[in-house]
Amino acid sequence: MCKSNLYEIARAEASRRSIPWIVDGVNFDDLGDYRPGLEAAAESAIRHPLADAELTKSEIRALSKELGLRTWDRPASPCLSSRFPCGTPISPAGLEKVARGEKWLKSRGLCECRVRYYDDLARIEVPVADHPRLMESPLREEIALHFREIGFRLVEIDPRGFRSGSLNEALSK
Repeated sequence: MCKSNLYEIARAEASRRSIPWIVDGVNFDDLGDYRPGLEAAAESAIRHPLADAELTKSEIRALSKELGLRTWDRPASPCLSSRFPCGTPISPAGLEKVARGEKWLKSRGLCECRVRYYDDLARIEVPVADHPRLMESPLREEIALHFREIGFRLVEIDPRGFRSGSLNEALSK
């Protein structure tokens, strides 16, 4: 849904400016994972030059650094709907809870994080190296309090750590 809307807006703007193609940042690594946005891209004839060149995320980062781009090490920021397990209804209220949880974690210096949405349970993913910090006072208590305030009844830390696309692990290829 998100990508379909985005591509509709991009198509209208491209048409207005007489731009013949719309491209995105899909890379070669993305093709090996479940990405609903790829179906929307195919329906909208979106081109993927990085994937076509078989450039991986790490290669793109290395080339970006070499070119002096300040965004070379920017963390991935996929659509918030990717925090919901397949089949879970996505609502504005749920998206807001996830966004507020991740924004709060990032404000505490946890730049690489995901808040996975399971109705009244938030499962936090951060790199395993950050787990000890999450268990220390006062941060441990602050997490519990903040996540209750934004509407989660329960909070858990995923012991496997941060993994992009972790909700896709349950899907069969």
